[in-house]
Amino acid sequence: MPRDASELAHRLARDAEAVCRYYLSNGRRQGRYWVVGDVRNTPGRSMFVRLRESSKGPAGKWTDAASGEHGDLLDVIRESCRLLDFHDVAEEARRFLKLPCSERGPSPGATRTPVQSGSREVARRLFAVSQPIARTLAETYLRNRRITALRHDGALRFHPRCYYRPDEDAPVETWPALIARVTDLDGRITGVHRTWLDPDGFDSATLGKAPIDTPRRAMGDLLGNAVRFGAANDVLAAGEGIETMASLRCALPTMPMAAALSANHLAALLLPLTLRRLYIARDADPAGDFAVAALTERALESGIEAIPLSPRLGDFNEDLRTLGVEELRGAMRVQIAPQDVVRFMSFAAVETG
Repeated sequence: MPRDASELAHRLARDAEAVCRYYLSNGRRQGRYWVVGDVRNTPGRSMFVRLRESSKGPAGKWTDAASGEHGDLLDVIRESCRLLDFHDVAEEARRFLKLPCSERGPSPGATRTPVQSGSREVARRLFAVSQPIARTLAETYLRNRRITALRHDGALRFHPRCYYRPDEDAPVETWPALIARVTDLDGRITGVHRTWLDPDGFDSATLGKAPIDTPRRAMGDLLGNAVRFGAANDVLAAGEGIETMASLRCALPTMPMAAALSANHLAALLLPLTLRRLYIARDADPAGDFAVAALTERALESGIEAIPLSPRLGDFNEDLRTLGVEELRGAMRVQIAPQDVVRFMSFAAVETG
């Protein structure tokens, strides 16, 4: 084992509960132990981490009663963050402990592969180390925007300390963030979208976003791809924003949907070969009108029926927050095709109840 492993493990063990709260956030404290499903932060009660030194052993040691696995807090960091070699684990531990990062390169034979900032691989890694949104600030953020039909097929996750840099010369900050998975038509992750959140809660001016200059950013390959809710076959609803499409999902909880993240990206969205009808959720602004016109033209050229969906106010999340889900559902009932009313709205009250 590399020579600084024992020292890092000892330092982590001195604050074992804080380590568990960060890397094993799906667990909770029970007496002298932190209890969670497993070392990969799965919810449950099989794994026990000792929080204080006792006659049974030192702090930071853990055992998974179900699998028989055991280890220390460096193993927790490795497995919960899906890291491959010790250099990455040690750097993450130093970051958590606020220690200077090592200046040495990877050890001989290490499997660490440098990746370009903002690349597909960085996006995949960020999504992999994020957690389900249930019982997190991300869920609270969505509920404060009246988005309560949280059937997102795993597209949305939460990271409690997501990096944010205001500009290239500014120091890195960390904020909690809603992480959205961007995928291509085959379901491969091509990027992620981050919405940094205010840890102090909901504010009517920011609607729960962090008080920073650019609380929304995307990285990876976005052109043609989207944040997808459900698998599209012959019918799809597409729009710009995540909250816009998640709001429509409250009214039409089984209709497949895609959020392209901007007007320009909506205009360039790639469409499934099996698609026969496309609903385009427009934002009430010139950029939204342009996106609807461009995507409609492309759809028609491919033999796809294109139907615009218009909000009563600025966008569909504003409709949902101001008018309520029943009003939004009623507005959709008269805008979508009759056969899709039967197909996607017959059990909407049950799905969202």
